[in-house]
Amino acid sequence: METWEAGIALSGSEVKSIKTGQGDLKGAYVRVRAGTAPTRRRQLVAELLNMYIPPYLKAGPQPNYEPRRTRRLLLHRREMGKLLGLLETKGLTLVPLSVYTRNHLIKVTIGLGKGKTAVDKRETIKQRDIDRNVRQRMLRSVR
Repeated sequence: METWEAGIALSGSEVKSIKTGQGDLKGAYVRVRAGTAPTRRRQLVAELLNMYIPPYLKAGPQPNYEPRRTRRLLLHRREMGKLLGLLETKGLTLVPLSVYTRNHLIKVTIGLGKGKTAVDKRETIKQRDIDRNVRQRMLRSVR
């Protein structure tokens, strides 16, 4: 539905690992929540959960490294407030779409998505069955 660009707070070896093409967004998602700092303004925190970044091999052994740790996203307060409001809408979620470098900085594109309803799922299954039948008939006609 919409996309945003955010920075990621990473350690040095994680940056090197991503710049070498490592890292996986499979199963990752974004969470926006209220922070715990006691300030007059409500502090919001955007986090990227379940993103896999393997250890950078040339950095040597890293004893306490967690490849799927929660990483903080760097967004403006207004953007996080808007995202929090959108996430409170039923059925919407934030997912990371891509990770890339821009001006020597690691950025992630996050998108707002809506899950499929039961009717949409049935329609997808029906279309898949039709496509499979068409392919099978075409293969039979060629033989």
